[in-house]
Amino acid sequence: MASQRTKKPTELADLSKRIGSFGTMILALFLLSGVINLLALTGSLYMLQIYDRAIPGGSVPTLVALSVLAIGLYLFQGVFDTLRSQILVRMGARFDARLAPLAHEVVIEMTRYGYSTPEAMERGRDVDTVRGFLSGSAPVALFDLPWMPIFLGFVYLLHPYLGLLTLGGALVLCALTGLTELFTRRSAAKLHAAAVRRNLLADAHARNADILKAMGFADRAVVRFKEANAEHLRIQMRTSDIVGTFGSLSKVVRMMLQSALLGLGAYLTIAGELSAGSIIACSVASARALAPVDLAIGNWKIVVAARRSLRRLRHTLATIEDNDRRLALPRPRHALKVQGMTVVAPGSGAVLLSEVSFDLKAGSALGLIGPSGGGKSSLVKGLVGVWPLLRGSVRLDGADLDQWRADILGREIGYLPQEVSLLDGTIAENISRFDTQAEDAAIVAAAQAAGVHDMITQLPQGYQTELGPNGLSLSAGQRQRIGLARAMFGDPFLVVLDEPNSNLDSDGEVALGHAIGAMRERGAIVIVIAHRPRVLESVDYVGVVRGGKLVALGPRSEIMKNTAPIPFPGAAKAHTTLAGA
Repeated sequence: MASQRTKKPTELADLSKRIGSFGTMILALFLLSGVINLLALTGSLYMLQIYDRAIPGGSVPTLVALSVLAIGLYLFQGVFDTLRSQILVRMGARFDARLAPLAHEVVIEMTRYGYSTPEAMERGRDVDTVRGFLSGSAPVALFDLPWMPIFLGFVYLLHPYLGLLTLGGALVLCALTGLTELFTRRSAAKLHAAAVRRNLLADAHARNADILKAMGFADRAVVRFKEANAEHLRIQMRTSDIVGTFGSLSKVVRMMLQSALLGLGAYLTIAGELSAGSIIACSVASARALAPVDLAIGNWKIVVAARRSLRRLRHTLATIEDNDRRLALPRPRHALKVQGMTVVAPGSGAVLLSEVSFDLKAGSALGLIGPSGGGKSSLVKGLVGVWPLLRGSVRLDGADLDQWRADILGREIGYLPQEVSLLDGTIAENISRFDTQAEDAAIVAAAQAAGVHDMITQLPQGYQTELGPNGLSLSAGQRQRIGLARAMFGDPFLVVLDEPNSNLDSDGEVALGHAIGAMRERGAIVIVIAHRPRVLESVDYVGVVRGGKLVALGPRSEIMKNTAPIPFPGAAKAHTTLAGA
């Protein structure tokens, strides 16, 4: 069984299971919107009573009583409206609090499957989009829409002709809403793709700023960004034009409808079928009935963006594996077993390494050599689970990597990548892998084992030195040695080092050799990729990786004394057991 397999994100778990159900909140908002819409009839009823009862009767007490009652109902409506707004804001905050960490976990996972950093970061922006939608006015329109029949019914009771005219106007506005959705759907998808491309270029240029500046083609990079930005703006303007056009049409229809209702009401009043107060009441009620449709059209771009973001989050959250149900296995102590490991390039699916098999016992050290592009880095990325496997397995003490809980497995693996990246924080935090429960003695022990303790203590702030983004305040060699200390923190069982001496001086290489020896003495398994031969003095076995295959594997002295590496039959499927030192 493969330890990790390339797969497309699928909805393995419902979104509600990840963030909890919002059903109770939605029901409360729906009922609260009903109360608010009932109270919104206050204005129509007030005008009806004023013009049909208080004015004809000339009763000031009646006018005062109606006004006091109306003010009270308006205050209740304001309280409930504020309450609804606060619930929506808290609903958005709850959504963000529960989903943002999960989305960030997806961001980390997506890069393993070949997604670029800007594409992965879109998932975090998706959470912001949904939260912004919930905190805005668009949900208010959507919650008010189902209560439109209240106002239509009220107008119909005033007179059937007025009710039918209002209904016709509502249907026209709903048709405009449907057309807005139809015309913006494709543009919204293109707008998102253009935004991703623009962000990809911006990210690539920011990461390679030194190259652009040093070799003088920053101006051409700006031209590329300018073209991508122009395309994004063109699609954005087109989408905004569509929404704005239909929004303007809806406003025109509403104004025409208001005038038509007043005109029809006047005709019915002249004909003796309607009172003057009913005309005013009809105008107020019809405006309130059609307001949610108009508001929905105006916010439709936000609605479409939130729907797209929610759909994308629902799909990508399926990539998160549920580690809680896995048993906490005991720490590995005995062996690493690799069987038929085949690694593919994330995204493209090209096979980079095929059918690699070997065993290592506790205390062993294996050096991997071979030409650039032969598959060495792909091999170690498959070993530590950075890249998913197409076939095969990686087992620690017989247990496949998939069987380990991520938090436990992470403590048992030390990994020093070819390009060392330190996070924004102190040296101590980076060495301890940002473990807030890490003991000071363990941090110092890792630094001493990596031979970097003296260098750290010579810094003005010592272990509390702030590294800044990517640790750029340190030299490449210093970053590499701190990265080695991070890999050794907590005495992991499997330590994988990808060209650990590429930026080290002679003293650093000596310290690296002592570190490898110390790890072997405590029973760890060490795998080292080497382009410089000195580091191989610390290993007992050497493997040759060429053309995506492990073409030779054996004791260091036997492999290194030959001009050409010793191949063995069926190297693509070879399986060799190496004894411990």
